[in-house]
Amino acid sequence: MRYFIRFSYFGKAYHGWQNQPNAITVQEVLEKALSTLLREKIELVGAGRTDAGVHAKEMYAHFDFNLIENKTELVFRLNAFLPEDIAVQDIENVKDDAHARFDATQRIYEYWLVQEKNPFLSDFAHFVKHPLDIEAMNKSASFLLNHSDFECFSKSNTDVKTFNCDVQHAFWEKRECKLVFTISADRFLRNMVRAVVGTLLNVGIGKMKAEEINAIIASKDRGQAGVSVPAKGLYLTKIVYPKEIFDEQK
Repeated sequence: MRYFIRFSYFGKAYHGWQNQPNAITVQEVLEKALSTLLREKIELVGAGRTDAGVHAKEMYAHFDFNLIENKTELVFRLNAFLPEDIAVQDIENVKDDAHARFDATQRIYEYWLVQEKNPFLSDFAHFVKHPLDIEAMNKSASFLLNHSDFECFSKSNTDVKTFNCDVQHAFWEKRECKLVFTISADRFLRNMVRAVVGTLLNVGIGKMKAEEINAIIASKDRGQAGVSVPAKGLYLTKIVYPKEIFDEQK
């Protein structure tokens, strides 16, 4: 049987989601916990990869196992077994061909900024001291919806078949003491959100005009875009799947 596991993690201690040699990852820790409790080697296929230090409020992965008789109990035992920075919310039956990565129709990320020194948010948000023109940043962000090829925001030497992404939302908003950038798309390239934020910050500080982002995207040149902002401010917040892939009868 195939199962989806829904979980979250604070990424500071990890070198991202995906297994790597000589580096601790969220996938490694979660696979070890599942394998121990189910007494069988479990391999997870994640909804995507997050880079070192990036957080996930909602992440999915799928795995195959003969039968989990009590999924609620397994979730409880996993959370007792896992470190404090990883939490499992649910395990669900899905169709046998359901895929955590390829069946996802939308992913939503947030990037958190603070503009005043705050020791309680130093591990959670990126500090930017320069005054920012939020209106100009939102104008620039709106141009993202007019494009599909985002090679200029992709990490160099990335092994992908296409740089196309369907960006559906991109905007900044104030939330209490934070400035939050929200962006949603069907898929994202490696390093894309952090590069987008770095570029929009150039608009915010007056280094470039809002409309210049169109030429940067058209150039397909990573060197034309802004620097990547630190990973600690980035959160994967939601992944959307079609209802049909979930098997409610099991």
